[in-house]
Amino acid sequence: MARAAKTKAKALPRVPQSREDAVWTVGRIGTLQREIAARKARADEIIRAAGEAFDNDVAPLADELAQHQEGIQVYCEAHRMKLTDDGKVKYHNFGTGTVKWRLRPPSVKLKGVEVIIEQCRKLGFLAFLNEETKINKDAMLADPDKARLVAGVSISSEGEDFVVEPAELETAQPVKA
Repeated sequence: MARAAKTKAKALPRVPQSREDAVWTVGRIGTLQREIAARKARADEIIRAAGEAFDNDVAPLADELAQHQEGIQVYCEAHRMKLTDDGKVKYHNFGTGTVKWRLRPPSVKLKGVEVIIEQCRKLGFLAFLNEETKINKDAMLADPDKARLVAGVSISSEGEDFVVEPAELETAQPVKA
């Protein structure tokens, strides 16, 4: 039987050794967070500008595409019987591409849901209704002693998070003219 490989815990490279080191580390964390946020803002602006440039660049192409699609649809609708062999098929191959006529799946639209539910109950159409019972976890958290009496319910903490919140320094922002 092969022995299990031992794994060594990774050494922590930046552990403060004194209170002064800890003060400096928390400040450094704040500096790094601000620098990351600033770089992300610059990257977001570059991405926004690139997206805007792309949209402006392809707008004429998208407009021409929409015109061609609308035009081919008008042509195909006018010649549908000839193109579909008198309705025997729902497509036509032009050699450079295929056009297809597809029915969309049916959908149900409801207006006045409460009235519809009442009518379904009155007419006995219970198959049209979904009755769903769900556990109210918020109520259990509000009354944990009572909730623990139910078999299968346990209420516990999700653990503890360690959070570092560096003090934010008020800095003057340069005014852009």
